[in-house]
Amino acid sequence: MPRLDNPRHERFAQARAKGEAVGVAYITAGYKQHDSNPTRLDSYPEVVARIAEIQGRGAARAEITIQRVLEELAKVGFANMADYMRAGADGDPYLDFSALSRDQAAALAEVTVEDFRDGRGEDARDVRRVKFKLADKLGALEKIGNHLGMFKKKLEVTGADGGPIETKDVSARDILADRLARLAAGTRSDQPDSEPDGSAG
Repeated sequence: MPRLDNPRHERFAQARAKGEAVGVAYITAGYKQHDSNPTRLDSYPEVVARIAEIQGRGAARAEITIQRVLEELAKVGFANMADYMRAGADGDPYLDFSALSRDQAAALAEVTVEDFRDGRGEDARDVRRVKFKLADKLGALEKIGNHLGMFKKKLEVTGADGGPIETKDVSARDILADRLARLAAGTRSDQPDSEPDGSAG
């Protein structure tokens, strides 16, 4: 899609695509600070589409795709300690990074090498201790599961202070009468007070 016809809308979309907060992007675009207009502008279909397009181009330039992100999460989520350790002749485990692949290295969060002297006098010996830590497997698996829709989230809705939700039976006649009264008073609740380009901006 081409640049937006309205220059301030275009500047707003550019700022939002860079990660600026709604209110900050609104000011960056050249508007005066306002409580509700930034959110309205952020919901305009052409602005939403333009932000998505700009962000998509940026991601494509960086070769970032959903598939690539999932593959990187999978390297962490499915990493196994056995990929980094071997058993010696005596059965004791030791680290072996000699055949470490790039995918296996992606799951490493930390490797610490510590050299020290153990003991005293003639019995002293040089010791090297190597410790490693894998990245958060559970976190990676949870992100993958959420993306795949594996975990259903339950939303509980309550009234004030956790009490029951108050309900009221209203007839269609009452709703119509209320709408007519609002129209007569000139206050349509479903219409915004002003456009972001108007005098309030």
